[in-house]
Amino acid sequence: MKIAIFPPNSLILSDLVERAGHEPLTIMKELGDRVKNVEIDSPPLNITPEEPSKGLKYASAEAPSGVRGRLAVFAPIFEEADAVIVFKNAPMSFGCLGCARTNEFLLYMIRSLQVPKLIVEYPTSEEESKIVIKQVFDFLKEVGHHD
Repeated sequence: MKIAIFPPNSLILSDLVERAGHEPLTIMKELGDRVKNVEIDSPPLNITPEEPSKGLKYASAEAPSGVRGRLAVFAPIFEEADAVIVFKNAPMSFGCLGCARTNEFLLYMIRSLQVPKLIVEYPTSEEESKIVIKQVFDFLKEVGHHD
């Protein structure tokens, strides 16, 4: 199954999804594919000039072009997902939190998706981490049985 993760470049969530035998949908893979296919030069130029216009599908013209550009890249990842895992309230250093408005929109979008979702608080202790990891694996096992 294709599992979208939030934050969309979380190496931790990506690794857990892979270990459970699913395909993590991540921004790293999306941007890597774009660079490999020469759609863009290289980071930090990780969107094409057309991306902000494509982002109009997700946000109005009044939204900053950076938000629209990020949404043009991030939102399709979540639209492609069979399920989604979200770490809420992650610290700024965890994953891609470069644009708070984009993240707010993505969380709104995730809530409206008609796919299984696991939304958990970012763990702040070793004990909480063990619980969250078990929740992630249990969720992935459960959604894997509904293929």
